[in-house]
Amino acid sequence: MPVLYDRLLKLKEMFNSKFGSIPKFYVRAPGRVNIIGEHIDYCGYSVLPMAVEQDVLIAVEPVKTYALQLANTNPLYPDFSTSANNVQIDKTKPLWHNYFLCGLKGIQEHFGLSNLTGMNCLVDGNIPPSSGLSSSSALVCCAGLVTLTVLGRSLSKVELAEICAKSERYIGTEGGGMDQSISFLAEEGTAKLIEFSPLRATDVKLPSGAVFVIANSCVEMNKAATSHFNIRVMECRLAAKLLAKYKSLQWDKVLRLEEVQAKLGISLEEMLSVTEDALHPEPYNPEEICRCLGISLEELRTQILSPNTQDVLIFKLYQRAKHVYSEAARVLQFKKICEEAPENMVQLLGELMNQSHMSCRDMYECSCPELDQLVDICRKFGAQGSRLTGAGWGGCTVSIVPADRLPSFLANVHKAYYQRSDGSLAPEKQSLFATKPGGGALVLLEA
Repeated sequence: MPVLYDRLLKLKEMFNSKFGSIPKFYVRAPGRVNIIGEHIDYCGYSVLPMAVEQDVLIAVEPVKTYALQLANTNPLYPDFSTSANNVQIDKTKPLWHNYFLCGLKGIQEHFGLSNLTGMNCLVDGNIPPSSGLSSSSALVCCAGLVTLTVLGRSLSKVELAEICAKSERYIGTEGGGMDQSISFLAEEGTAKLIEFSPLRATDVKLPSGAVFVIANSCVEMNKAATSHFNIRVMECRLAAKLLAKYKSLQWDKVLRLEEVQAKLGISLEEMLSVTEDALHPEPYNPEEICRCLGISLEELRTQILSPNTQDVLIFKLYQRAKHVYSEAARVLQFKKICEEAPENMVQLLGELMNQSHMSCRDMYECSCPELDQLVDICRKFGAQGSRLTGAGWGGCTVSIVPADRLPSFLANVHKAYYQRSDGSLAPEKQSLFATKPGGGALVLLEA
């Protein structure tokens, strides 16, 4: 990893000029690209991500005081300091240092510690921010591993992933755990099928004749700063409750769409039929949901909805459930095709990715005009499949491209999307790149 070594040396020098000392160790946590399985992890379904080579790196020096000092190599992110014993996370402001504090607080609470040692930390990241490649979760994971190392404690990768998934919710996003799981469990050269409850990861061998290319739409989307994401989580929760009620299940105990399927013991295809029967395509208002469940508006707001979705006036339950059940089926088909490796494997995988994008765009409504345009451009210039990846509403696309077409694909997409005549986009060099499955989070003792 010669590039990583160069970055570590540079980080060491910057740390020395910032804090006047040498770091004791470094922690690295990668970003990720979700190949298929969008917006279904928080519904209880398996996803299929891989770690990217881009990452968050933190240089660390434990100190004898209780002072926690955070600095960032990017001047856009101001320094921050606080007492390690008084960690406050402001949900109303998704500032960069709050993601570090999420990881720290998660480990602190796991071990029930009131007194934490102080530390100096310098953070460096090369994952494009707000691009749907999990830069924020990589920072949470990195901070969790930093804190664990400073404490001299140990946990399994699965435990670390679960703690960091839970602690990222301190910032206000109701995520499902995919990002943190792949950040810890990733292995070089293989994608992973990540399953939940209990958390486990299975290798998925990707086709050797194709590469995955990430293209940044340059539209930024900060999950914690908007309510789009949490509204979708609540729509899925409400859909699960209405489906459970329709099937005479104990609906008040149900939180996720996967639980309905598990309790009924039927296939994903059959769940799609149940959705057709039980839910109508027209949006639901809060009053209708209350009538269906036999509860008051007050109960809906306080017992089911999250604080930042209590004033939402319409919920599209049918569309969200249809997306989740069909997307969950696509993940399993994708894995099966990778295992069976038919001759037209790349074409078949591409078709699943295209279907996924269509469902994200039309049923989950988490795309945007720029993402749709970028997906069309990628398909036009040789991608067998292309889709948005990450939360959506901006961020990146991922495309499967036959390896022999890669050079012309990159050149043509760059020209068609990034070199606009009006000069409206000033993309950083990370906007378009092929990526291989990278390794997971780790501690490095020296640069």
